[in-house]
Amino acid sequence: MSQGFKLRYDQMREGDPTKTDDTSLAGQDEASYNGPGHARSLCVVWPDGKRMFFNYAYLVCGELDVAGDKNVIRLEFSGSTLKLIGFGLEALFMSMLEQVPRIIIAIDERYVLNDIPPEAIVIGISVEKKE
Repeated sequence: MSQGFKLRYDQMREGDPTKTDDTSLAGQDEASYNGPGHARSLCVVWPDGKRMFFNYAYLVCGELDVAGDKNVIRLEFSGSTLKLIGFGLEALFMSMLEQVPRIIIAIDERYVLNDIPPEAIVIGISVEKKE
């Protein structure tokens, strides 16, 4: 008998099957997902509307380069390499560690203001297929 079924069966016997059991979540740490969810994917959108998505499960490694005028994030997936070019990409890179970003939209460089951006701005996306 599965643990989930036993829990619901016990709740039904007690007369309240909608009651949640707070002790079942006590043993989980913050590194685990707290429930079932959707497959984690990263969708990139070019300025012309073209879209492509990558599954986080196939992400092998990531690299952030802040040496030049523009930041570069290089993501190595098992079948391709995704390269994001922009400004202020440090926060975006750190959020990718937790597989948080779902959609990244690139904008044309002419719309970028000269001030320091308050958030990540992606101005270029390139994909290289591995053979």
